[in-house]
Amino acid sequence: MTDLTTVKQRFGIIGVSPLLDRALEVALRVAPTDLSVLVTGESGVGKEFFPQVIHAFSSRKHNKYIAVNCAAIPEGTIDSELFGHEKGAFTGALEARKGYFEEADGGTIFLDEVAELPHSTQARLLRVLQTGEFIRVGSSKVQKTNVRVVAATNTDLQEAIAQGRFREDLYYRLGTVPITVPALRERKEDIPLLFRKFAADVAVQYRMPAVTLDDAAREMLKNYYWRGNIRQLKNVAEQISAIEQERVITVPILSKYLPEESGGTPVRTAAPRADADMSTERELLYKVLFDMRADINDLKRMMTELMRNASSYHEAPRDIRGLLPSSTQSSYVPVAAATTPCPPAGDVSRRPEVPEAPVYAESEEVTDEPPREKTKADMQREQIIRALKRNNGRRREAAAELFMSERTLYRKIKELGIEDL
Repeated sequence: MTDLTTVKQRFGIIGVSPLLDRALEVALRVAPTDLSVLVTGESGVGKEFFPQVIHAFSSRKHNKYIAVNCAAIPEGTIDSELFGHEKGAFTGALEARKGYFEEADGGTIFLDEVAELPHSTQARLLRVLQTGEFIRVGSSKVQKTNVRVVAATNTDLQEAIAQGRFREDLYYRLGTVPITVPALRERKEDIPLLFRKFAADVAVQYRMPAVTLDDAAREMLKNYYWRGNIRQLKNVAEQISAIEQERVITVPILSKYLPEESGGTPVRTAAPRADADMSTERELLYKVLFDMRADINDLKRMMTELMRNASSYHEAPRDIRGLLPSSTQSSYVPVAAATTPCPPAGDVSRRPEVPEAPVYAESEEVTDEPPREKTKADMQREQIIRALKRNNGRRREAAAELFMSERTLYRKIKELGIEDL
């Protein structure tokens, strides 16, 4: 059995946690086989190291290793990227192209964020796992490939199966050997080691003394929730190293870089919710708001039409008068009665007023064409454009702000006709 310390040094893995060691041991034991492996864990825990370990200690180590981020590839092109396409298969396919499964023949392919694959691609992937066969986009020729598949996700696939977003048969094919990477809050003993490593890297890179933690700050760091896991810890270490002049970090200094409650206790934020759940709630909220707005506008138009057809407010139906807003009642000037007798000639003081059209307050001005209401697509388009502008056109950050995957953002940009900012 390969020494775990040697593996950690080779791949830059830091930690002495028993949970981390257990995950590495499973990876090393399954490496010599050709079994499919599913690596699960929260975002930012370092899942990408395990496929590299598996490939390096397998019989395929001298062949290609290809890593694919499934969430970063638009839905319309992901089949072409994975399985290739023939010349003329779609607009822009000027020549035939090999896909990742064909390129990685004899090697290992790592499918990161595998839960983001569309259903049609999941069916194609299942066929590759079962028979080693695939078909290029635009072709009818069946081709063979010999690829070891390692997949990773931070999504609860059992929940995704229950919601119909992931195929159950594909789950069991991918998860022949499951590996769970522990969250950083489950590896408290590793947190000071990782902080020291990140601080030392910054010190070497920018030629400055490395920051250190006093005992109280070290305990505060270990007891923090670390929702973003190792990625968040690295960010904090780099910020402190670059900004703080004091090289010994105390609790007051560290507190400035961590969210706090009154009393100085770091906030133990809840575990992150899935992007799909947030997106669903947002869509439902928009639907309710738009439906309510449409109902209100319909009611306003109905009231306006009733007032147009009535010669005066008092001629409106009794059950409708009470519904009219007070501003409309007070600003409406009734038309003079048509039966008003004409005054004698020359009697200017008794001359009837010339009937005028009903007058409405400016706030209740009636137009023949009601203003165009924003559709759901308009609101989504504005929201996406604002997010892209706030993030200087960086789609990954914009997708995170909008609580959607990067692949979904690509699809929305294409559907809504948003130009690059």
